[in-house]
Amino acid sequence: MAKTKSAYFCQSCGNESPKWLGQCPSCKQWNTFVEEIVEKASSRVPQWRSKTKDTPLTNKRVNKAAIIHEIVYKEEQRIQTPDKEFNRVLGGGIVPGSLILIGGEPGIGKSTLMLQLALSVPQIKTLYISGEESEQQIKMRAERLSQNSNANCFILTETSMQHIFKQIDQVEPDLVVIDSIQTLHTDQIESTPGSVSQVRECTAELLRFAKETNTPVCIVGHITKDGSIAGPKVLEHMVDTVLQFEGDRNHVYRIIRTVKNRFGSSAELGIYEMQGSGLREVSNPSEIMLSQRDEPVSGMAVAAMLEGMRPLMIEVQALVSNSAYGTPQRSSTGFDTKRLNMLLAVLEKRFGFRLSALDVFLNIAGGLKVEDPAIDLAVIAALISSQQDIALPPMITFAGEVGLSGEIRAVNRIDQRIQEAEKLGFQQIFISKYNTKGLDVKKYSILIRPAATLEDIFRMLFG
Repeated sequence: MAKTKSAYFCQSCGNESPKWLGQCPSCKQWNTFVEEIVEKASSRVPQWRSKTKDTPLTNKRVNKAAIIHEIVYKEEQRIQTPDKEFNRVLGGGIVPGSLILIGGEPGIGKSTLMLQLALSVPQIKTLYISGEESEQQIKMRAERLSQNSNANCFILTETSMQHIFKQIDQVEPDLVVIDSIQTLHTDQIESTPGSVSQVRECTAELLRFAKETNTPVCIVGHITKDGSIAGPKVLEHMVDTVLQFEGDRNHVYRIIRTVKNRFGSSAELGIYEMQGSGLREVSNPSEIMLSQRDEPVSGMAVAAMLEGMRPLMIEVQALVSNSAYGTPQRSSTGFDTKRLNMLLAVLEKRFGFRLSALDVFLNIAGGLKVEDPAIDLAVIAALISSQQDIALPPMITFAGEVGLSGEIRAVNRIDQRIQEAEKLGFQQIFISKYNTKGLDVKKYSILIRPAATLEDIFRMLFG
């Protein structure tokens, strides 16, 4: 009988150690090492065997070095799904042979999104593998989604990798969906499902299957309480694409964000609306980010921002009030608090606005977390509007970064921001004067108002 081998694995990053350590030398986390029973690598048999498994090992293909000029490149034929938002975040569709990881909080709609994907592509054969729900539960969800019946969608409820690969060999799907990776286990490793060793080994086998058969695999992953995907950090390095599914379960809108993408941009965004019949893609998210009011209110400004390649118009809400306690409060939702403090310091030091003794609250409408510096100008306008209790003129928007000396810096892709504002019916847009270089102002019907400093903005807005 072969002697079992045990090792200690860090539950945070997956680092392996022959003995227990208090602090992980890789990620510096404390008390994260857990003992797991593993087999020697030489005794492991790969779970997935390709069609050429009968060929002897001596005839195994060996890659040879090639000069880069001799390598022939051809465009990948992506699988186009009816979901345009999902295609967008993937960079134009599903790449054959890619491994896609989707993470998100419990109950946010990951399984609904993946089942909709499996049911919406009847032109390809799809295998949906669930380790968390029964076939009856999946059937009930499919009926609720009111999707057209996909005769090429196969459902499998299984957690053993050995049985899964047998079914894959029989069905020969064009797309595989795993829900979720933390429920799978392989007999090669004697540890519980969801452990670092099991997650890493199962993902490695799925990666080998995807690359050898050119079949795309979508994996659903749970997340920890701090928002990172559960399991070893090496899991995110192994896959080709990492998508984060975000949103508040008390609200109807969901956001799918690209964290990593080897086949496209890593800054894309897709927006869905959760309905009783499933997730509905939102083609024009700017309309849901802007509140509809009959009368102008102080402390409201609209910013023209970019999320990846997509221009968005979002509403910035500010409230500046007298402090009821000894220490003034600084609170922001969806915006970096440190950057808010920096903008408040610029207003106080450069322009004499006494805000240090006032409470300041800032909110980005729609539940977005904004990192685009072009929103600075809208934040400044909303703060001054609230502090002076003067409503901004209707149908105006802002796009500019604010420096420490109060100058308005140029932002990238200003033409896309102007076109989005013009499409939504805005009448004026305030930008940096350094953005007007090479900009054809005459082709836009919207009034473009350039400014060099915040003093110019105050003069144009408040006189």
